[in-house]
Amino acid sequence: MRLCVFQGTFNPIHQAHLDMAEYVLKNYGFDRIIFIPAFRPVHKDCDPALAPHRYKMVELAINQNPQFEISDIEYKNDRKSYTYYTILELYDKYKIDDKIYFIIGTDAFKNLDKWFEAKELKKLLKFIVFKRGDEKITSDYDYIESDMQFEDVSSTDIRERVYKGKSIKGLVPEKVEEYINENGLYKT
Repeated sequence: MRLCVFQGTFNPIHQAHLDMAEYVLKNYGFDRIIFIPAFRPVHKDCDPALAPHRYKMVELAINQNPQFEISDIEYKNDRKSYTYYTILELYDKYKIDDKIYFIIGTDAFKNLDKWFEAKELKKLLKFIVFKRGDEKITSDYDYIESDMQFEDVSSTDIRERVYKGKSIKGLVPEKVEEYINENGLYKT
């Protein structure tokens, strides 16, 4: 199986996340892309009460694509979301051809050496890096650079827009927008 992982806080998942995953699916020939919402993100402050909401929003956002799957692997373990442990569990669960691929932006990719068990991740993963503009990437990690044009959308901006009462139409899938509104998320 050719497997790609998209792990993140997804607070909330937005259209650029989905566009990246669709691009990877179309251009790199994976059997499946697994979205893994971080239960307790290690490198970001995130209200733990939002964890089930973040999971549900990812579920709503990807349910139209049969090659997209959501995993609760980090929720079941009830620990900080260390990529290393998650990837080891995926290797145990699936029969992988070659390596697991991992979708990542340049901001996170530049800080990989600070991740837990970074040297081991070098052996386990091949990264698909999405860069902003003309950023230069140099690394000894196994990676390929995506050619997809950068979409300037951020979860932070979406949360701020909701907080200020501004529209997020088109920035998130319609079902995610409805979920945010119905549950009063990001109002405080």
